[in-house]
Amino acid sequence: MACALVLTILYFTVGVMSGLRSAANLVVAPFAWTVDQVARPIGHIFAGTINYSDVLAQNQKLRYELGRAQLALNEHWALYRELQQVTTQLHVPFVSTLPVVSAQVTAISPTSFAATIGISKGRDDGVLAGMPVVANGGLVGSVIATTPHGATVRLITGVHSLVGVTWGNGATSLVVNGRGVNNGLGASSVVLTTTLKPGTLLVTDGLSGGLFPPGIPVARVRQVTLTPGASTYTLTLEPAADLAHVFYVDVVQWEPST
Repeated sequence: MACALVLTILYFTVGVMSGLRSAANLVVAPFAWTVDQVARPIGHIFAGTINYSDVLAQNQKLRYELGRAQLALNEHWALYRELQQVTTQLHVPFVSTLPVVSAQVTAISPTSFAATIGISKGRDDGVLAGMPVVANGGLVGSVIATTPHGATVRLITGVHSLVGVTWGNGATSLVVNGRGVNNGLGASSVVLTTTLKPGTLLVTDGLSGGLFPPGIPVARVRQVTLTPGASTYTLTLEPAADLAHVFYVDVVQWEPST
């Protein structure tokens, strides 16, 4: 009887413990699955972060190399453009027989009153006051002041600028005056017998005692204005040289006395 009671107690005890273990497994198992499933994506995310950092670093390095290549390309292009500017701006066939001093523009004063530029050559380089300055295929102005290694050039558009010009066969001359940087050039009191039309090229007349040698392009006629009843007409002119983009110039070593 006692043995039967012990066996019965053991059976129930083992059964209960087994049940408890099973219940514990059922309770713990979902948490273990959850932790495993959550931890696994975190591992992937962590690995992805490392990979993303590598990609970002490589991308930054590639951008750096691309930037260096672009810089080198820009430097070569700048040198090419500079050479092209020098070649274009200093190509002035009408002064090919006269000695010139090539200079770089160092300062610009585009006021209507002054209209001057500074250049990098001066007295020690053979540049003297009164010498003509050309660029971009036409007359730019004349030297009005010098230093040992620099000079100031008055542009032909300055209000104090006067240039004697002619056209065609050179039989007639007139005086072109500056109207200010933004207003170009003009000529007033042109007699009616003078035949001029838009597009006509005006060049320096080179008269004895004049400020410029003959044949330098100065301007083209843009508009002819005739006032009813007047005996003369007015010309609106456009400079032959592109004064808005002057970077290099030639100072023509010529003086009126020569």
